[in-house]
Amino acid sequence: MSSGCLTSALARAWNAAHLAANPRMSASAHTDPDAGLTPAFAAPKHACDAHFHVFGPAEKYPATATDLRYPLPLAPLDAYLKTAKRIGFERFVFVQPSGYGLDNSCMLDAMAAMDPAVRRGIVHLDDAKARATDADLARWHDFGVRGVRINISPIRQPEAGLANALKPKIERAAAICRALGWHVDFLLPGWLISQLMPVLRDLPVEFTVAHMGLFPARDGAGQAGFKKFLSLANDGSKRCWVKLTGIYRFSKDSTYADVKPFAQALIATVPDQLIWGSDYPHLSFHDRVGSIQLYNELAEWTPDAAMRKRILADNPARLFGFA
Repeated sequence: MSSGCLTSALARAWNAAHLAANPRMSASAHTDPDAGLTPAFAAPKHACDAHFHVFGPAEKYPATATDLRYPLPLAPLDAYLKTAKRIGFERFVFVQPSGYGLDNSCMLDAMAAMDPAVRRGIVHLDDAKARATDADLARWHDFGVRGVRINISPIRQPEAGLANALKPKIERAAAICRALGWHVDFLLPGWLISQLMPVLRDLPVEFTVAHMGLFPARDGAGQAGFKKFLSLANDGSKRCWVKLTGIYRFSKDSTYADVKPFAQALIATVPDQLIWGSDYPHLSFHDRVGSIQLYNELAEWTPDAAMRKRILADNPARLFGFA
């Protein structure tokens, strides 16, 4: 059996077990924003969705976050793979969602249902309390984990002292990642990215920044925060990678026309440090946003197939160590 067939078979088994355990409605059960859409271009060989989440039944995988801002959906692996297959993805990077906090079991179980050669993962861990032991870290590394996520709500408002409070956590995560050859994965609002710029500039490891830095699209790509972020990414170290993801989280334009200048600025400046992800299942936006719809935006940002191949295949292969 080919790795693709094996992946699909294992995913179907994982999905069936979880649906049987909890028949609650899936995230896409009521509406499908991708209905009637087809991919605007053929995915290149080894195309990678470098940022998505899975959610299992609440009975087995309860929410653990105390500040949950959304109800956890049922978004199992097989449902995700149906759309991924339509687009043509062959490689996958699971990202631990905030709703599960430090309990990475749902993500790790879903990863176990896939061919290890085609998937990687980003975990949450409690670096301060050492809940992840050296043995855990070594086991996760062997399993395909390649990063540690630091997540602050995208809608969090400016807060005095937060950047300073985060600095020790970031430094501890960076030390762990440096020892393992991993990277730090950031999801932070734009104002916090700006305040943390000196910390990010001095990080001794590679790091990713989700959702293009989450600078409000209404303020334009010429806003001071985004321009400084571009300079950080283009500082010559090539440590800062940017995820072309979650555009609906910083744009208020249903056409996403206001995002195009941000994407094109990044493509023109750091084309070898960009990766793309669907952000499935589009939490809080699942009835309005679809993965194919978002994938098609990439054709709007760059008509060059060679550039899209760099973003979708070549760059993630380097960052995540796909052979």
